[in-house]
Amino acid sequence: MRIAVDDATIDVLSEGSGDPIVLVHGFPLAREVWDRQAAELAKLVRVVRPDLRGMGRSSVPAGPYLMETLAADVAASLDALGIDRVALAGHSLGGYVALAFCRMYTERVTRLALVCSRLAADTREVAKNREDLADRIEREQRIDPVIDAYVPRLFAPFSLEKRSPAVDRAREIAKRNSVPGAAAILRGMAQRAPAFDIAEELEVPVLVVAGAGDQIVKPEEAQRAARAFPRGELRLLARSGHLPMFEQPEELTDLLLGFMGVAA
Repeated sequence: MRIAVDDATIDVLSEGSGDPIVLVHGFPLAREVWDRQAAELAKLVRVVRPDLRGMGRSSVPAGPYLMETLAADVAASLDALGIDRVALAGHSLGGYVALAFCRMYTERVTRLALVCSRLAADTREVAKNREDLADRIEREQRIDPVIDAYVPRLFAPFSLEKRSPAVDRAREIAKRNSVPGAAAILRGMAQRAPAFDIAEELEVPVLVVAGAGDQIVKPEEAQRAARAFPRGELRLLARSGHLPMFEQPEELTDLLLGFMGVAA
């Protein structure tokens, strides 16, 4: 389903029926990263998967794409689907979007899952690196520098060492994204605000999923994030890095089923 939202067209896949959950993908990816989880969840609940603006099958308007803009796209998509209140599960960038949604539409959130995401804003160094990478891909007009910079860091070292097919799959998904869309997302992430204020005030159940081998969000940071929420809970996946949807798909699916209060 393609949904017109202000200056963008958001491509959204809705499957199943029952209590709704939105699965928000990370960067530089698209909704396909959730395929295995969505297939199981959709047997018991309604699963909504948008491609964020500039990514996947959604349109690529002018950027930067602030997290608030991406969250508003999700809200407008839910409106078009006739969904009022929803559970949110966001991976990495998707977690930033979910947190922005929680700030803007608190009354619409039934529960929140952050998968390998964080509350903190970028440091100056990280923000500059994102801006520099956005400038580079626009200058060179190719997406490869983003893939080379991000995809290897999505996986635990042991996944890279054994040359897991999942690494090739992540590269394949990332390769389909455009230079303008990736640059706009990079600049939006660099400008995002911290979300500690949201954590303190959010009273719904919160699941924080971390990978023991995550090269981006260390388990210690994930533990601090879980403690920041009044009803936060940390679950650690021992054989995963930053992309548990691929590295420990069954375990993540089970966590999300439990998060939704349903059994496979």
